[in-house]
Amino acid sequence: MPSQVDSLLEAYASHESGHTRDMNREPDITGLLLAWRSGDPGALDRLFPLVYEELRGIAHRQLRGERPERSLDTTGLVHEAYLKLVDQTRVQWADRAHFFGVAAGAMRRILVDQARRRGALKRGAAPRRVNLRDVPVAIEERADTLIALDEALAELAGVDERLSRVVECRFFGGLTEDETAEALGVTARTVRRDWTKAKGWLQRALR
Repeated sequence: MPSQVDSLLEAYASHESGHTRDMNREPDITGLLLAWRSGDPGALDRLFPLVYEELRGIAHRQLRGERPERSLDTTGLVHEAYLKLVDQTRVQWADRAHFFGVAAGAMRRILVDQARRRGALKRGAAPRRVNLRDVPVAIEERADTLIALDEALAELAGVDERLSRVVECRFFGGLTEDETAEALGVTARTVRRDWTKAKGWLQRALR
């Protein structure tokens, strides 16, 4: 029987039923990413309408559990991420999976920064035990949990950067195993193994 951590992570990572993808746009997306990588200043502006709906899906998943009066809604988070992506001049864009993985990471950092600004985790306060099943909770607790998860991912990246990237793609980006494999340049089997290993590591780290 899967643990509660496994169930939560799988629920957040699964996105196939949430939207349909226009496969005819795949070559356009990849071509625009390559143009952007080559220095075409207008490529991102042409790319944005093609990826907007998927970015909204990623933003929606990351905002689950926030209260209605949050400072960022789905559209706001997408636009904030767009501004961060504009500055990603050193990224060697490969394909759509790589792009959405980076976008998911940008959104996560935006939300963590927002949580820190709210002062949800008071400086000098005693640390509290956090479980991944608490991710979609009330905003004060959720901010606390989001920061704890971010810190755990940073620690995981120091141990094994690829495991951290797998979590970022699957948990935050909602990419499939195949898309994550494509983004990271590994096999789907490797992603599956890393995903299991990363979940176990985070479960122990967040106790």
